[in-house]
Amino acid sequence: MYQPLFEEAVKTRRTDKQFRVCFSCAAGVVLILGLAGAVLPQAGRRASSTNEGGVLVSLVAKRSDNSAAQISSRQLSVYDNGVEQTIRNFTPDPSPARIVLLVDNSLTIRADVEKLEQAAREFAYEIYEGDKLLIVGYDEEAEIVSDWTDNAKSIETSLKLFRKKGDPHLFDAASAVIDQALRVTPGQKRIIVVISDGLDRGSKTSFEKILSELQTLDITVYAVQAKDRTRGAIRRDVPKPKQVIDKLVEGTGGAIFSIDEPGAAAKAICDELKKNRYVLSYLPSSAPFGETRNLLIVGDEGITVRAKTMQQPN
Repeated sequence: MYQPLFEEAVKTRRTDKQFRVCFSCAAGVVLILGLAGAVLPQAGRRASSTNEGGVLVSLVAKRSDNSAAQISSRQLSVYDNGVEQTIRNFTPDPSPARIVLLVDNSLTIRADVEKLEQAAREFAYEIYEGDKLLIVGYDEEAEIVSDWTDNAKSIETSLKLFRKKGDPHLFDAASAVIDQALRVTPGQKRIIVVISDGLDRGSKTSFEKILSELQTLDITVYAVQAKDRTRGAIRRDVPKPKQVIDKLVEGTGGAIFSIDEPGAAAKAICDELKKNRYVLSYLPSSAPFGETRNLLIVGDEGITVRAKTMQQPN
C-alpha cells in the first residue's frame, strides 16, 4: 500500500526531486537508531516505561497564573474507573520529543499547499535541542516528506514536495505512523501533530483502533486544524471531521490550534512539550483484568491537567 523500496525512492528523488519512501524501510532506520540509543547513554532520556505492573502516564500540567513553579504529586488526584489511586511517582519530563507532523495532502482540503508548508515549517524552527521531526504527507498513501531530523534548512527544502491529490486516508496514515515510526521508540515522548480538518475517506483502519493504539502507547495527538470541508455533513459509520479531531486530541491529552496561526501553534506545542510535561505512575487497585478503564487526572485549584482519558488493559 505504501511506497516502493528505499533504494528506488532515492533514485526517484535524484531524477525528479520526489521523495516517496517506504514506511517499512524508514522503520528500519528508526529501529537502528533506537537500538543505538539503548546502547549509548543519552542526556535527558526518560526512564523505562516498565513500572512493575503499574501504569505510567504522560501528562501536561500547568498553573493558571503561568508560574514556572513545579507541580507536585500532592496537588494532583488520579481516578482509575472512578476509584482514587495512590500516586507512586510524579516527575517533570524535559526529555527530547519525537514529533510526527501528519499532513493532509488530499485534493479537497480547505488549505492551499503554501499554508500546509507554512504550518509544517514553523515546527522546524520551534523545536528544542534533541527534538526530532518526521514529516509525513498523506492522501490515499502515506509518504515521508522529511525523515527524522532537526535540521531546519533540510526540512524547509523538503516541504516543496507537498501537493494536493486524491482522498484523505487519515486513519490508514496514522496507523502506519504508529506501527512503523513510533512503536519502535519506547521510552521517549511520542507526539503526532495532525495538520488536517480530520476528514477520512476510504481508510481500511477504523477510528476506534487508532484511538486505542494511541492510548495504549501513550502517544499524544495535537491538531493544527483546517476548516471542515464537509461543513458538518453527517456521514454514515464514520465520525465527522471535527469529532475525529476532538476525540483524538481529548482522548490523548493534546490540544487544538488553528491552521490560520501556525507560528503560535508550533511555539505553544513545542514549549509545552519541553516545559509542562510530566510523567506519573500508579499501581491500579482492583482493576478489572483485560478491560479498558476510564482515567481521570485532576489538579488542585489553579492547576490544569491534560492526559489520556482511557487506560487500555495492562
